[in-house]
Amino acid sequence: MRSFTLIALSALALAGCDRQATRDQIKVVGSSTVYPFTTAVAEAFVNKSTQAKAPVIEQGGTGAGMKLFCGGIGGAHPDIVNASRRIKKSEFELCQKNGVTEIMEILIGNDGIALAESNAGPKLALSRKDIYLALAANPMGKPNTAKTWKDVNASLPAIPIKVLGPPSTSGTRDAFAELILEKGCEEANPEAKALKDSDKNKFENLCLLIRSDAAYVDSGENDNLIVQKLSTDPNALGIFGYSYLEENAQRLHGVPIDGVTPTYETIAGNTYPGARALYIYVKKQHLKAVPGLKEFLGQYAQMWAPDGPLVKRGLIASPQAARDAASKVIDLGTTLDPASLK
Repeated sequence: MRSFTLIALSALALAGCDRQATRDQIKVVGSSTVYPFTTAVAEAFVNKSTQAKAPVIEQGGTGAGMKLFCGGIGGAHPDIVNASRRIKKSEFELCQKNGVTEIMEILIGNDGIALAESNAGPKLALSRKDIYLALAANPMGKPNTAKTWKDVNASLPAIPIKVLGPPSTSGTRDAFAELILEKGCEEANPEAKALKDSDKNKFENLCLLIRSDAAYVDSGENDNLIVQKLSTDPNALGIFGYSYLEENAQRLHGVPIDGVTPTYETIAGNTYPGARALYIYVKKQHLKAVPGLKEFLGQYAQMWAPDGPLVKRGLIASPQAARDAASKVIDLGTTLDPASLK
């Protein structure tokens, strides 16, 4: 697990929280996709004020980050969780159970879940149905036996299916299942939509469960390692956030999905099937207790505009109305209404 920190911890009681601890640095956990953006904000935050302690930022995946974030309030628990998907209802309930009763949901921008291959690769073009039939554990309700891309679609080349992707704790994997596999499943299985409401477990087994053999290689939370492996394996595909694809355009290119290539424009316009929102979640109960936390959030809002530093790092800027709404959450300390969570 990587950590961004410039100076050591010093002692200051975290006032206003139920559990006392000594910490005067902001602590962030969660998504590897959001990690580069929060790190950039942390660098600007420290450079702006000689008084600011450098935030400690760790990446271990959205799911693992949510567990830490929802573990409680006080200095022993993170202030912020980076998330490459929206918080789940079950996670929100865990937070409430452990005393994290006021959560701010801040949309920082958008991203695309890119399928990518080496520039020396076979130039695949896939549909969501192709991807579902290739990677689902039980496509059409039966164990997956497909070995090559040609096995799932006769128009595709007879090269082995090998996809390097994130682990089950990753928000990128959750979003990939929801945006790509689920839609491909519904196309291949007309009964899937009804099944989603009538038998959730059966639906997930049919549509969302990813195969565990060599066709899908769990490659951990470090997306840069996937990039490196694709450079040496031209027939493999990788799954990661669009920013990593943009940073490595000299080595990799995006695989079109349903005829749409992942680009800034297709993700911003929501025409790319893998387009998704990125978030940070903040404990309002920590705002007054942790020095600089409110200012750190304000720094984020200053950097997410279309011409801002985060876009230069690969973030897809949200529309103006969405940015204004996110800034309002920061200004007013508005807390999340769980009614729309799944």
